[in-house]
Amino acid sequence: MQGETREKSRVNIREPKHYRVIMHNDDFTSMDFVVSILVDIFHKAEMEAEQLMLLVHETGKTAIGSYPYDIAITKVQAATNRAKEEGFPFRMTIEEA
Repeated sequence: MQGETREKSRVNIREPKHYRVIMHNDDFTSMDFVVSILVDIFHKAEMEAEQLMLLVHETGKTAIGSYPYDIAITKVQAATNRAKEEGFPFRMTIEEA
């Protein structure tokens, strides 16, 4: 195949932006519920979940993880929906990491 030309194409692949999921403290949501959210939805180990829950309780809020936007939104919605079902005013927000 003499005389064959090949084109090189450059593809820029960028990592998606990540967003921090912030958990906010309130005086009504039970500590057990918060730990269950962290274990079930955010896949934290039991000990880490308890440490994060206490940190939120002591400081008012804390970041519990960093995820691509779609995953962050999905996890926050799942946690918020479960809180509504249980009657808790549990609140989480996301911010660009």
